[in-house]
Amino acid sequence: MKFEIEGLDAFLNALDEAANGQLKEEMSLWLEATGMEFLDLIQDEIIRTKTVDTRRLLNSFGRGDSENIWSIQNGGLSLEVGTNLNYAAYANDGHRQNKRWVPGRWIGSRFEYDPGASTGMMLKEKWIEGSHYWDNAFSIFEKMFDKSLERRLQAWLDTNF
Repeated sequence: MKFEIEGLDAFLNALDEAANGQLKEEMSLWLEATGMEFLDLIQDEIIRTKTVDTRRLLNSFGRGDSENIWSIQNGGLSLEVGTNLNYAAYANDGHRQNKRWVPGRWIGSRFEYDPGASTGMMLKEKWIEGSHYWDNAFSIFEKMFDKSLERRLQAWLDTNF
């Protein structure tokens, strides 16, 4: 998922000429911090919606891990955040569960997956609704992003002009 703000590059280039590159550097730092805030929102939504019990998906969203898609480009002010876990999109969007045998054991009312177990359970075919954790986080982030960008630019203008 990419964020594009129409006309931002032209605006930054015009201001950058006046500031000798200082604005892009400051905006890159702000964008990185904003990306971290978005990762926090994603993790908060995974927890709030009780999307996973194993914490693998929750822990897959973080900066600097080889399992994550995270890219910040200084000159063009680009930000990419995500995870490459195969089931992340299924957990968000929902998916069809196929009938299949899952090895494991029941511990109280909780099923624990164990590939070597001789016991288990048969899953029936059905639609599993997604939790929409990503969509919720993105919606919250969109509302915060515009105000944060405006405040950051205004603070820079007040300091430099």
